[in-house]
Amino acid sequence: MTEIERYSEKTFEAIKHLTTEGIEFWYARELKAVLEYQQWRRFSEVIDKAKIACQNSGNILSDHFANVGKMVDIGSGAEREIEDMMLSRYACYLIVQNGDSRKKVIAIGQTYFAVKTRQQELIENYEQLTEEQKRLAIRNEIIAHNKSLADAAKGAGVVEAKDYAIFQNKGYQGLYGGLGVKEIHECKGLKKSQKILDHMGSTELAANLFRATQTDEKLRRENVKGKEKANQTHFQVGKKVRQTIKELGGTMPEDLPTPGKSIQQIEKEHKSRYKEIE
Repeated sequence: MTEIERYSEKTFEAIKHLTTEGIEFWYARELKAVLEYQQWRRFSEVIDKAKIACQNSGNILSDHFANVGKMVDIGSGAEREIEDMMLSRYACYLIVQNGDSRKKVIAIGQTYFAVKTRQQELIENYEQLTEEQKRLAIRNEIIAHNKSLADAAKGAGVVEAKDYAIFQNKGYQGLYGGLGVKEIHECKGLKKSQKILDHMGSTELAANLFRATQTDEKLRRENVKGKEKANQTHFQVGKKVRQTIKELGGTMPEDLPTPGKSIQQIEKEHKSRYKEIE
């Protein structure tokens, strides 16, 4: 069995539970097994790190980590209670971020929970949105994060507009298998004046959002200095996102269809509808 067959989004969706109110959660014991941790003690250490990250980010711990007891069969009809925990999607995200990155399933889990958590941050009912609404939501999120990425790049030494263009191109090359801005324009049949991000579907936009946010965080976390190092960092993050898409069995971004409408067209149509309602 290949890694792609063993691990996918379904790996994590399969162990998701819902409360009677319809709130999703995961059991720590089940997540432990999926993430290939043999000992609860070892996994508890990862959970403790995730809890610290949760508190440091200003979140209420009990909203994401809830201690529960679970009865398990120990043979001969006897049962005993073991420690377990109900985890939110955000808690799972923090756990995989603090897990053993050498494990293939951890790397896939990092992307899965990061993207899904980001979608929840965008809007609670993300899955109920139309494709056009998803595109608008993610595109607006990218606009905000690209400002933060530009600031992080500036802190690393990417100051001039020309240098920033090269920096951005490196990120695209990593994610698109060597294709830069010019080549992506050609693939999509776009004019030089048209922005690539305005002509992407939600899946392609999500991949680019993940590339931008992870590069931003890595530049700051590792205090990267120098234009060349910043460029290499952006390229490597893009390449890593591409590799994870491959491992998940997804379609490479350059092979995804280009939507018939641009973001500007969708925004214009939405504004017209709102005026009609008013």
